[in-house]
Amino acid sequence: MPFGRYVAKVSLESLAERPERKDARLVLVTAINPTPPGEGKTTTTVGLGDALNRLGRSAMIALREPSLGPVFGVKGGATGGGRAQAAPMDAINLHFTGDFHAITSAHNLLAAVLDNHLYWGNALDIDPRSIVWRRVLDVNDRALRKIVVGLGDDANGAPRETGFDITVASEVMAVLCLATDLADLQARLARIIVARRRDGSAVTAKDLEVDGAMAVLLRDAIQPNLVQSLEGTPIFMHGGPFANIAHGCNSVIATRAAMKLADFTVTEAGFGADLGAEKFCDIKTRAGGLAPDAAVIVATLRALKYQGGAALADVSSPNADRLDAGLANLGRHIENIRKFGLTPVVGINHFSGDTDAELQSVIAYCRDAFGVEAVVCRHWAEGGAGAEALARAVAAICDAAPAKSPFHPLYDLDLPLADKIAAVAREIYRASGVSLTSKAKRDLARFEAAGFGGLPVCIAKTPYSFSADPALLGAPTGHVLPVREVRLSAGAGFVVAICGDVMTMPGLPRRPAAARIGLDAEGRIDGLF
Repeated sequence: MPFGRYVAKVSLESLAERPERKDARLVLVTAINPTPPGEGKTTTTVGLGDALNRLGRSAMIALREPSLGPVFGVKGGATGGGRAQAAPMDAINLHFTGDFHAITSAHNLLAAVLDNHLYWGNALDIDPRSIVWRRVLDVNDRALRKIVVGLGDDANGAPRETGFDITVASEVMAVLCLATDLADLQARLARIIVARRRDGSAVTAKDLEVDGAMAVLLRDAIQPNLVQSLEGTPIFMHGGPFANIAHGCNSVIATRAAMKLADFTVTEAGFGADLGAEKFCDIKTRAGGLAPDAAVIVATLRALKYQGGAALADVSSPNADRLDAGLANLGRHIENIRKFGLTPVVGINHFSGDTDAELQSVIAYCRDAFGVEAVVCRHWAEGGAGAEALARAVAAICDAAPAKSPFHPLYDLDLPLADKIAAVAREIYRASGVSLTSKAKRDLARFEAAGFGGLPVCIAKTPYSFSADPALLGAPTGHVLPVREVRLSAGAGFVVAICGDVMTMPGLPRRPAAARIGLDAEGRIDGLF
């Protein structure tokens, strides 16, 4: 299904008709903890895919779709940059093929049907105090975090407190990303729990008879979107970002399709490896039957100096002390990736002004402290040609790997839910413990009693630190992970643990990116990047 000249949706039927072939080698691209100077994970993912193709190693890329929240907020677009990006940038970063709008509509339809059921007599005997299904919007709007609905006369329903999350955090987004086909999509939608009856039993989307209508709204959205890089590498761009408050991976359908169409599939997971890569390994691989063969950890000299305590204004200047201090953050991510049985390569995303001495310092640190190869990448300026050394390093790992990937998740699913949260906190964040509110403890016990104890956990926290404190940079240890709330995503198939002050509806900065975006005299989009 074409969307203009450069974007298409690929039907599930056509993907199913592909002849069986050996699965591609799966390469996961992740990064150090994000910083204001930036790391360039998507840029590196595209550059690596382009480089593999330049070397004659057939490659496809699987990326996540951008959310309008960061496009008009702080981060900007999510198509890469320079000569290593997905195109058409403007279409992808704005409405694209309407997937996020379909998810928003399906989610809010369920909310509307739920409130309508209460209005028309509440035949399911729903306890209004137990309703957990909020509404969503794909725009950062802090004023909607907590709202009251049903105000006015009786025709508007009974007043109750609720709120909005950003669309990316919707369980419907996770359902679409983790579903394997249309039947699985509707089955997962049917299992979504929105409230409890007064007897304590769960109320689902199926109980409200709306799972079929939701699936109808998502029928086209579940089809992966096909675009390409500036060098012509095919890209399936499908599914949601935000690994800080969601699982943050592109769809299982897109990844599995790419693995049947090339020898290498390069995919990314959101934010740093402590969030996106952990959730890729502990949630997505289980849902999709996937096993990555190698991992790339993206870093920049500027970001490492920031992690080491350099002021933002000073990160472009040589500073050996701050760089050495910041390397601890990179080292922590290397250690963590190895806990999944994976061999990492460090991709140093090159910026003009980087000194050879500091680049060599990072290379030596990775080699001497961990026996890991670090490669300087210039794909932003040179396209795939600038990432060929990284492509050779990744291909060498995959070529030397056994037929069965040595990958394994971090924890066993038969552990209690609290122990799974503690395992991530201890092994990945290096926390000394976990602090659960009384309500969170009660809710975890209730989830387990209802038969959901075997689900993986999806931790929502700040992406800027291994801790729940965004100001605690580098590689902190001994901190406590504060879990203030837990949410059951029965349809998606995981339990969300919300930590610290993280919000599932972000706010806009003092001067949003929207302030610089507009149309020029010829009607072309200006200021979008």
